[in-house]
Amino acid sequence: MRDPLHDAARTAVDPAMARRLALELFVAGYEGTHLPESYALMLEQGLAGVILFKRNFAFDADGAIDVVALTAHTGAVQAAAARGSAREFPVVCSIDQEGGAVQRLRRPFSEWPTMRDVGDRGDPRLAYAVGAAIGRECLAAGFNVDYAPVLDIDTNPNNPIIGRRAFGRDAETVVRMAGAFLDGLQSAGVLGCGKHFPGHGDTDADSHLTLPVLTHDLARLEAVELVPFRALANRMHLVMTAHVLYPALDSNLPATLSPHVLGPLLRAHCGFSGVIVSDDLEMKGVADVLDPGGCVRAGLAAGVDLFLVCSKRDVLEAGLTAAAEVFEAPIDDPARLCALAAVRRVRGMRARLQRPAPSPAAVAYALASPATRSLREVDLAGTLS
Repeated sequence: MRDPLHDAARTAVDPAMARRLALELFVAGYEGTHLPESYALMLEQGLAGVILFKRNFAFDADGAIDVVALTAHTGAVQAAAARGSAREFPVVCSIDQEGGAVQRLRRPFSEWPTMRDVGDRGDPRLAYAVGAAIGRECLAAGFNVDYAPVLDIDTNPNNPIIGRRAFGRDAETVVRMAGAFLDGLQSAGVLGCGKHFPGHGDTDADSHLTLPVLTHDLARLEAVELVPFRALANRMHLVMTAHVLYPALDSNLPATLSPHVLGPLLRAHCGFSGVIVSDDLEMKGVADVLDPGGCVRAGLAAGVDLFLVCSKRDVLEAGLTAAAEVFEAPIDDPARLCALAAVRRVRGMRARLQRPAPSPAAVAYALASPATRSLREVDLAGTLS
């Protein structure tokens, strides 16, 4: 079978090929503790990957995650993708496993304190060890991408969504500690993702619920918010956007959708050459600005490579339709060229992914790691023992 990207770069593509290319630009979430047949089919057809949440886990009578069911679930994701048209590229099987409030894998997996607790210790070796332990457990459970670390700087005590998810209140601490965590995570075979570009730490609203506005000028952003992204650009393979409006940069569109933010600041100023992934397109920070198709068209034009749609099938289908229409545009259409470049970057990232072999035995081995067991004896926040 011919590579649709090879054909699309040179000539017009038919609707079926355009759909296959569009699928390569999405990571999808869904309901249920098993991989739905419809999503298995999309993985076979080229869907870049999936993201799992607590709602996708079964639990035993004591409230612990059913590891047998979980590893069967992630194994089914791997198997579906292995049957697919893009099987030469490992599938993205992703999760939010930061520590603190944002960690989907809990008991019997290690439960970590906030990254502020780690950051406050001031020891990059500890941050590296925590990242490596999280990576070992994620990979054993079947995950090869973790949407961590947070690179936001906690400069606003009234921020309702970042707070102690951040490693610190200043850029230097975040660079040292988040950078060490990232290195540890990736040493274990799981790609990390810096978030939320160009900075969500100083907002006073939650982009899940509304569109936050940050009025800082470019000089302030370059001096504070952008520092971790620039410092770690060459060590990251993914960066997640912020659904935040920065009027000094773009008075109409949030960063996720703005051509004045992602290209000039993330690509040019910070020097990031990896995959730019959107935060969830269902969040109010973008959903109240444009419909899903409009978000995908604007996002591709702005420089987004990979779109997260975390639960709703109708949002996913609207996004896929919009992306397919972009691929069907004339071969010299700027939006089409951006979309083709996005597929290339996503494939390049996927080529770096591990192909996990999830199993209860692998999880048990990761949990029994002497390094992890010794970390559990370190009292980071009065929560580990």
